[in-house]
Amino acid sequence: MAIAPFSLLEATIDDIHSAYKSGQLTSRQLVRMYLDRIEAHDKKGPALNAIITVNSKALEEAERLDGAFKASGLVGPLHGIPVIIKDQADAKGMPTTLGSVLFKDYYPDRDAFVVEKLKKAGAIILAKATLGELGGGDTHGSLFGSTRNPYALDRTAGGSSGGSAASVSANFCTAAVGQEGFASIRRPSIWNSIVGMRPTAGLVSRGGVYAGWPDINGSLGPMARTVRDLAALLDVMVGYDPEDPLTSRGVGHVPDSYTKFLDKNGLKGARIGILRESMGFDSEPDSEDFKKITEIFDQAVAELKAAGAEIVDPVVIPKLKESLATRPGSFTNAEESFKVYFGRSTDRPFKSREEAMRSPDFANVVRGSQNRFKRAFDPTKHYEYLLAREELTINLLKVMADNRLDAIVHKAVEHQPTLIRDGVNPPYVDQKGAPHLNTFLVFVPTIVVPAGFTRDNLPAGLSFLGRPYDDGNMIRLAYAYEQATHHRRPPASTTPL
Repeated sequence: MAIAPFSLLEATIDDIHSAYKSGQLTSRQLVRMYLDRIEAHDKKGPALNAIITVNSKALEEAERLDGAFKASGLVGPLHGIPVIIKDQADAKGMPTTLGSVLFKDYYPDRDAFVVEKLKKAGAIILAKATLGELGGGDTHGSLFGSTRNPYALDRTAGGSSGGSAASVSANFCTAAVGQEGFASIRRPSIWNSIVGMRPTAGLVSRGGVYAGWPDINGSLGPMARTVRDLAALLDVMVGYDPEDPLTSRGVGHVPDSYTKFLDKNGLKGARIGILRESMGFDSEPDSEDFKKITEIFDQAVAELKAAGAEIVDPVVIPKLKESLATRPGSFTNAEESFKVYFGRSTDRPFKSREEAMRSPDFANVVRGSQNRFKRAFDPTKHYEYLLAREELTINLLKVMADNRLDAIVHKAVEHQPTLIRDGVNPPYVDQKGAPHLNTFLVFVPTIVVPAGFTRDNLPAGLSFLGRPYDDGNMIRLAYAYEQATHHRRPPASTTPL
């Protein structure tokens, strides 16, 4: 009897592993299928423009894994799983461009810590994805242009991990890795109707990742079409790395597996606080666009209740917006971080940020990224930020304690995806509606999950925010919500081949 062809669209890690075991699929066949989709949809067709570099050795790597599978079965939990990486983390043999003409020829000497762990688990690094140039803002860059949102091709995929999000949503890969220092995993995840997580700082190493140690705000995180796949990816990513001292904080906080938190009844009896106060970047609460997101959010709160959650609505965090306004003082250590990152390689393009800014290519860097790159450290502002961070952390935890909350839920993004033309021309709309409470506080986890589509047929979502290192329980709540609602649907622009 002939084996039915493998269905690639929305395939999960479990689907793929079952197909490997039944003989229905090989790693090489799977990689070829994803490469064919990238070929058909990334620069042609809808031209999402989500990929910077395809791994020229992906098929070779898949063949090696097929041989290992024949000999002794799966080599690890991500055996033969094609993963796309935001082009801010190093994968040996491929350039780390940061989406910029400044770094188009930078080939790092070795893998990032997380990339090394993914490979050991059997993952195939399929490609490097587009990003907000130099790791910030919506996904525009001097090296590639703009990445399109697969649900509305004239709109942004968000950022700065927009290429990773669009790739997962368009089924260019099984899962992806993003990076977040502001809202760079969560916003593109929701604007592309996938799940994404910025784990508590210290769980995932930034070794070999631009904008890492000694900065502390940024963290790599998993992005996937299902919470189960996200948890499986996170399992492989976490761990202590001496090269990133921040990971010493995560020691003792990593469970045996995040997949053990996958409980479809996880919302039953959970106490959820609803944070309604607008706190998104450049949000306009009186606008019609904002109201369209509120309609979805209200429906999602009802769905949480229907799934058995006890809802405390609203919760108010004292001095929320006042504290968040001190955010500009959080930008520190940029020069040292630059040197630590490029110091891993013998052939670095620039010795300092100053030297990079003197390059003739710097004039081509997109406007917002230029401004972020030039930002100088202000000790007074930083001191104000540290005081505000400490106070807001305690205010948040006190609200959770007083109300016996398991999590706080807020809008994943407070606006619909913005138009690309408004991002690259005046008024230079960038990161609109992005809540950044978790990265302001640094040591709290947040996971976002799709909550449906607005009346404009654009994706919207929910954010579950928890106590420091309570990442497992955020996965539990997000999984229960996902299983109760199943709001994710693939974009029509990237049809099956």
